[in-house]
Amino acid sequence: MKALLSALFAVMIAVTFAGSTYAAEEKKMDAPAGAPGAPAAPAAPAAPAATPAVGGEMKKEEKKAAKKERKAKKAMKEEKKEEKK
Repeated sequence: MKALLSALFAVMIAVTFAGSTYAAEEKKMDAPAGAPGAPAAPAAPAAPAATPAVGGEMKKEEKKAAKKERKAKKAMKEEKKEEKK
């Protein structure tokens, strides 16, 4: 019985939070364009968002790319030092 009541209580809190968040977003969207707190009008249509890879693969790829970039910069610095000598 306690588990059932606690589950219902958690669902009620989640629904309340989601509803208030949605209402706040709707209020921002209904505001006139020049009003403070209103979202700026987009200059161009938004590009579709890139879908993140499953399992954190995107982060791994980003880390690899950053590591390659650092290595390339380090190699360029070493080449410049060698040219000066």
